[in-house]
Amino acid sequence: MKLSQLLPGQSGVVKEFTDLEMSVKLMEMGCLPGELILVDRFAPLGDPIAITVSGYQLSLRMQEASTIILDQI
Repeated sequence: MKLSQLLPGQSGVVKEFTDLEMSVKLMEMGCLPGELILVDRFAPLGDPIAITVSGYQLSLRMQEASTIILDQI
């Protein structure tokens, strides 16, 4: 399942990435394989989304979120 498919309140564990270039940027921001991600909320028009990862909040565009593959818990 992709991060962009989760609804607010749902969570998952980072499994892998679909875009190599984007994965470097995301890993620098704390989205490492094995990390728990919680979807907090969506912006009023649905983009970006706010997530909690590695103990802090992060905003991602839906395009960025769609490159993160999760194991849903």
